[in-house]
Amino acid sequence: MEIKKIYKLYSKHYLISTDTRDMRKNTLFFALKGGRFNGNKFANEALKNGARYAIIDEKEYKTSDKTILVDNVLETLQKLASYHRIQLNAPILAITGSNGKTTTKELINCVLSEKYSTTATAGNLNNHIGVPLTLLSMTPKTEIGIVEMGANHQKEIEFLCSIAQPDYGYITNFGKAHLEGFGGIEGVIKGKSELYSFLIEADKIVFVNPSDALQVEKTSHAKTISFAENTAFIDANPFVKLSFNTQQIQSNLVGDYNYTNIIAAITIGTYFKVEPLQIKEAIENYVPTNNRSQIIKKESNHIILDAYNANPSSMKVALENFSKIKKELKTVILGDMFELGEESTKEHQEIVNLADSFYFTNTLYVGAHFYKADTKNKQFKTFKAMKNFINTNPIKNESILIKGSRGMQLERILEFIG
Repeated sequence: MEIKKIYKLYSKHYLISTDTRDMRKNTLFFALKGGRFNGNKFANEALKNGARYAIIDEKEYKTSDKTILVDNVLETLQKLASYHRIQLNAPILAITGSNGKTTTKELINCVLSEKYSTTATAGNLNNHIGVPLTLLSMTPKTEIGIVEMGANHQKEIEFLCSIAQPDYGYITNFGKAHLEGFGGIEGVIKGKSELYSFLIEADKIVFVNPSDALQVEKTSHAKTISFAENTAFIDANPFVKLSFNTQQIQSNLVGDYNYTNIIAAITIGTYFKVEPLQIKEAIENYVPTNNRSQIIKKESNHIILDAYNANPSSMKVALENFSKIKKELKTVILGDMFELGEESTKEHQEIVNLADSFYFTNTLYVGAHFYKADTKNKQFKTFKAMKNFINTNPIKNESILIKGSRGMQLERILEFIG
């Protein structure tokens, strides 16, 4: 079936799903396939659960006129999103970067939604599937779209831009993330800068942090909007406090590294003419979730849970910030960083050297990569081994930083730290 015909079906309700467990009436179900699943097998179940049509790409599962056979379901989803983008009147802001892109996206969404009807990437659905789904969640009522773009290889951001066709863009930073896929830090810079390349070629606008020399260099030929100048950092002990437009903002974000994320939201909000008081209220009301710099108070301990993701760049700034917090007793629990390829041993050792130099009350390392590092502090090859140690040696009355890659699932520590 042609994209225009599928679009006609979609535009009646603007509802898309790829999961039979999340099915609303009149939804179009896309039977995506992966290494361990085949969505075609669930087409009939989707229809029974309320889907209006099911898009499939295996002929044997076409059981009625409610199942629409296409050559490739994923490509159809992407083409539908591209076609929908053309129909939308709303400007699209694209966000990528090595660290902080999800927090920045959420802050920007909070600020802009004070004045506009916004649609933003849910969670971190920022890949070749997530970006099309984000676009297809936008309706004619959407006044501004905010699309987070993630990548671990070159040409991915370029591809996502070809679908989303952003009018504005912001890169949070260039850091040591996904080094294995990008082929080193130079590959990271080249891959993330694909957003700049698209915006420059399309004569669109880039938001730039003037304190980041790389951003300034890479956008020398772009139309740019620099960070708001009427802001100033006050402190982060542990929450970021700043001044903006003669008023003080007390955020719920930990770490001075989040100051930049807040300034990005202020700058973009100001550009889109959101009132200063609305910007202040939006930032102060934003509370991080999903294991991203969450402050959790237990019976005796105060915990900074930053276990959603980790790479050498984000690990470094988290440790440096934690060292500045004015608390006498501080414990650090660090989990392995993934996707570092040949640089893994070196990068883990550098983080160990940094963490050890701060002489925290306790420094615990967990994971096969950290286990190989040279340190006098405690190392555990497995999560279970660390759990047994903490159960035998309880941590009490301390400030605790927990940080590691998503695959480490370090939030499990909360179950046995009081």
